[in-house]
Amino acid sequence: MRVLGLSGSLREGSHNGALLGAAAAALPAGVELEVWDGLRKVPPFDEDAEGGPAPVAVAELRRAIAAADAVLVATPEYNGSLPGQLKNAIDWASRPYETNPLRDKPAAVIGASTGLFGAVWAQADGRRVLTAIGAQVLDADLPVGTAHEAFGAGGELADAGLREALRALLDDLVATAFAVCALAA
Repeated sequence: MRVLGLSGSLREGSHNGALLGAAAAALPAGVELEVWDGLRKVPPFDEDAEGGPAPVAVAELRRAIAAADAVLVATPEYNGSLPGQLKNAIDWASRPYETNPLRDKPAAVIGASTGLFGAVWAQADGRRVLTAIGAQVLDADLPVGTAHEAFGAGGELADAGLREALRALLDDLVATAFAVCALAA
């Protein structure tokens, strides 16, 4: 089983990249996390361009989502919501609505920020957008506040409660993906 990880941060050494690393280590045996790192290359969404071939980065994103059994989004919070580049990529992936690769795809949204609240508004917006697209979104979040202090030297979440919450969320995501795969078979 494969989970596709999408970090909403473009920053080198981002806290949300680290959160995806912690998620990779917390996944059950036999489940791998593949992080898609092409967010920076996705051009601005343009409805006029929908009829033609998709830009290369968009086609790669759509293929990566389609090949995954589930999607895990890790997002920072910019001005109380999702970063623009992440929302832009999701908009591209959502088209055309009827056949988009996120449709019926199990998904979860987690987030880290240097503030106290751990990107809770961005996570809520991410869940709302993914639900509108047709993904099967877990009604759960993982707010990692004061992210600049949240990770140990090995990349793990320093707080045992956060580590357990991440593991439980990932277990739910994987169980949902297995259920979807069983229904499709």
